[in-house]
Amino acid sequence: MIDHATIERILDAAEISDVVSDFVTLRKRGVNMLGLCPFHNEKTPSFTVSPAKGIFKCFGCGKGGNSVNFIMEHENLTYPEALKWLAKKYNIEVTEEEETEEQKQLKDERESLMIVSSFAQKFFTRYLWNENEGRTIGLSYFRERSFRDDVLKKFEVGFAPDGKTPFTEAAQKQGYKIDFLEKTGLTIVRDDWQRDRFAGRVIFPIHNLAGRVIAFGGRILKEDKKTAKYLNSPESEIYHKSKVLYGIYQAKRSITKNEKCYLVEGYTDVLSMHQAGIENVVASSGTALTPDQIRLMKRFSPNITIIYDGDEAGIKASLRGIDLVLEEGMNVKVLLLPDGEDPDSFAKKMGASGFTNYIRENETDFIQFKTRLLLKTTENDPVAKARLITDVIRSISVIPDSITRSVYIKECSKLLSVNEEVLYTEVRKQKSKQTDDFRKKELREKTRKPDPKPEPQPIQKTSDFLVEELEFLRFLLKHCGSPLFEIEGENPNETEIVTVGEFMIEELENDDLVSQQQLFQTIFNEVKENLANEKFDPWKYFIYHPNGDVSKLATDLLSEKFIESKRWTKAGAYTEKEEDILDILIPRIVHEYKLRKIGIMLEAIEKEIDVAAKENDFDRIIEEQSKYMNLKRVEKHLSDQLGNRTII
Repeated sequence: MIDHATIERILDAAEISDVVSDFVTLRKRGVNMLGLCPFHNEKTPSFTVSPAKGIFKCFGCGKGGNSVNFIMEHENLTYPEALKWLAKKYNIEVTEEEETEEQKQLKDERESLMIVSSFAQKFFTRYLWNENEGRTIGLSYFRERSFRDDVLKKFEVGFAPDGKTPFTEAAQKQGYKIDFLEKTGLTIVRDDWQRDRFAGRVIFPIHNLAGRVIAFGGRILKEDKKTAKYLNSPESEIYHKSKVLYGIYQAKRSITKNEKCYLVEGYTDVLSMHQAGIENVVASSGTALTPDQIRLMKRFSPNITIIYDGDEAGIKASLRGIDLVLEEGMNVKVLLLPDGEDPDSFAKKMGASGFTNYIRENETDFIQFKTRLLLKTTENDPVAKARLITDVIRSISVIPDSITRSVYIKECSKLLSVNEEVLYTEVRKQKSKQTDDFRKKELREKTRKPDPKPEPQPIQKTSDFLVEELEFLRFLLKHCGSPLFEIEGENPNETEIVTVGEFMIEELENDDLVSQQQLFQTIFNEVKENLANEKFDPWKYFIYHPNGDVSKLATDLLSEKFIESKRWTKAGAYTEKEEDILDILIPRIVHEYKLRKIGIMLEAIEKEIDVAAKENDFDRIIEEQSKYMNLKRVEKHLSDQLGNRTII
């Protein structure tokens, strides 16, 4: 367990915008900050961070909470694990009792795979720097390629010892199970033998956004045509190559700062550009670009420059995949390096300033680049040129912004010597075809697959509550300690201050109208227990509550739009600030809450009377009617207090 004082230090240090900005590009919007939600795919930002309130809220998918909740959700961690993650970020020492074997076994499989991967990275890195084989083979390779030690350590590169199972044996001696070594792909297991996957290779650890190692890439140093030059970890519970970019953890801050992301192909391309001082660079690791990878870059910048070497055949093969980048609404440019150069060699040759100047002078808009590249192959062939126009228009048609499409059409009209109207017509055809294809795909999916099982929902959602219950809780939390009015004290000429919290809690308890909702009762009772504590801050207490459902409800109450009730303006708009008219609002909120609860109780009594009438139970009918009349009198009194003319 983490002691309470340490938790307080972590929560005080973990400023919400600082935590979230490690994963999402945030832009100022009034007193809040706005960005693209990392929990669902969206093109219009609806993810809001409130530094003043210490919370985040996505109005698209509904996720919200504090900095701990964000890390729990984003990194799939438990509450204690998220606290430790934040403690590491802010250099706060966390002292815990050593885990027992039983506790280690209770860790879920995902965390176990993460732990195994972390051990492997440390093992490979140590072997590169400290073991004779690692230094003479692995480190010599990097030194021959002129990589500095600081860059190698920044990316935590390593070396896997050659042989059948030296790594596997070392891991098992440390207590790591062969099951997890196999699932991470570090060990290949067959019926009668085992083998290290990366034996004899230099190792490039692959990190997720939070900096945790999730997979590895290994390069063979021997000349062997039968063996793959590069080898990657297989897909696992923690590693999906279509969702990962090499170097994103080391590059994310620089991408945000420079408002641009450079995309290259290989591991060493990334290392060389970092060494040259260009840090906003990631690699696709030789795989075709995927929508998930594109969205990952877009979270930090909408601007991307794809860097190619001079291989035209390779460029043409990748053009169709880049249409996905345009489809996501990103601004795409292309940089073609001189013949015989790749980002690795060119960065070392040119250095930071030379490479940066070359980029600035030679990067080209993708559509223009594609048009000029394909024009070389058409010459005077009208059929080939027609295919080219269709190909270019296909790329333009996927761009979501109509203004951007218009600009590209105008530019292509000049480059291709084709009337703009012709191009517009072709774009409309392409978009119509895309819509039809999408609908057909949806139809196939519906007929081919059964409806997916609904995701498990939290115990209670804000939609489970009555509006009056939510308003009651919001005012209770927001103004709990605020003075409401004075009453006569026990001694003559003495007065006592009644706070909002005291009044609201007493009113519900005296009338036995506390909601039966579990979360309502949790908040109600914990506020009641802390009323005498002068340092009690309900917002902070409940937003950082260890119960995730309580924390989420508190966040929703603070950020949801429905809490701005318009009912206060029915008889005329209030222009005062909320806190200036608490003496009017709080009794009204309590009365409306009671009125709604009594209405529900009356409905229940009516049903009881109907059941009793069918059973000819006249004693029960009289008893229920008596309750009904008493409640109707209370309802009328509350309605009069609220100024309602009719009772519904």
